[in-house]
Amino acid sequence: MNTAKPCLLCKGSRALCGQQKCPLLPRFRIAPEIKEKVGMDFFGPSTNVFVGRVGYPNVGVGPLAAVEMRKDIDSPGKWFGMDYQKLVEMRSLMIRTKQKESVFSRSRFIEENQELALASRPTDVEMSFFKKPVFNVSFSDVHQPMGPTATLQKFRITENVKVSRKVEYIARDEIKAVEAGFKLYELNQDVYKISTILSSGILGLQKNQKMVPTRWSITATDDMIAKQLMDMIRMSPSVNDYMVFESRYLDNHFLILLMPGNWEYENFEAWAPGTLWTKSMKDISVVEEYEPFKGRKHYADRQGGGYYAARIAATEYLVSVGRQARVFSIREIYEGYTIPMGVFVVRETARHAFKNKPAVFSTLQEALNYMNAKLRLPIKTYVDQSKMFKQRRLTDFGVGLQHNDITV
Repeated sequence: MNTAKPCLLCKGSRALCGQQKCPLLPRFRIAPEIKEKVGMDFFGPSTNVFVGRVGYPNVGVGPLAAVEMRKDIDSPGKWFGMDYQKLVEMRSLMIRTKQKESVFSRSRFIEENQELALASRPTDVEMSFFKKPVFNVSFSDVHQPMGPTATLQKFRITENVKVSRKVEYIARDEIKAVEAGFKLYELNQDVYKISTILSSGILGLQKNQKMVPTRWSITATDDMIAKQLMDMIRMSPSVNDYMVFESRYLDNHFLILLMPGNWEYENFEAWAPGTLWTKSMKDISVVEEYEPFKGRKHYADRQGGGYYAARIAATEYLVSVGRQARVFSIREIYEGYTIPMGVFVVRETARHAFKNKPAVFSTLQEALNYMNAKLRLPIKTYVDQSKMFKQRRLTDFGVGLQHNDITV
């Protein structure tokens, strides 16, 4: 993330990023505290592990540790509603440590990191670094923000690691990673925990085991869990009404329409000029991804992890109500989304939409009119680009209703 120019011009007082309060000020406020507590040595709780991707297959691997333990510091599923300032301050307290390892490594160091990945609660560790950690905050469009980074010289777990017997049994069973991942999900392990375990390289048939960079494991987990849920959805009866679900967070706005019919999924991202990714653009950019009843064969590279994060929310909801539907999802991203917080923003905003009471309609036209009044872009912009609406189905749209009959 290159914020140097706007931040130098703003100096936290001119709101050039669109935020009322500078979201980066908290990191400077707590910098002295971190410098005081983190030197060449560190003792404290590790909440997670991180596997880098630079230099693959030889990557930086190591525990994530909390300089100061705060509630939900490493629980993205509980962050919905937190503002930029709180998220940046909280995640600035996370140290990312690393040691160069092959993704195929079976060293004692990797085994210890796998234990931390399986842990049911934070585990105290003792670490020494080659150099004093440099205070910085890194941001990503996929994983959560992190604070200082340091290269490990020595590392030791200083207490017994608490691991659920059921979790350990599944993780160490000689079964494919996809099967193990879904069994963990059925144990109520959230996708964030499962992606950490997958990343650590402990899942899968022993001959195939390898670490997965955290950035990749997050999307891989969303994908493999959703595919299992889709198998259940395809066996379910259709919804009967047109339902519109809505949620907003950090200038991300979701409107998700469920329509009668067999499972299909289409997701739109509409990026306004002025976000971190669209500073040079003058007009709103719309990106579409689609998959039919049987699923998609290729990676959704036009949307990346955001597609899979939004899709898993839809599949979770449909399984919870025992129905299938045609899902028409719109995510509008406005100017205030200036700092990437990770794909959790997409996942939890979409999940939150399905926790809200939907607006229910008996006809597609009524549903689209409702959405049109809520969106920044006219609904016609999305309908005209939609693969789902271009397909003519009398049974899906009501007798006699075709794409050309939709008036918006």
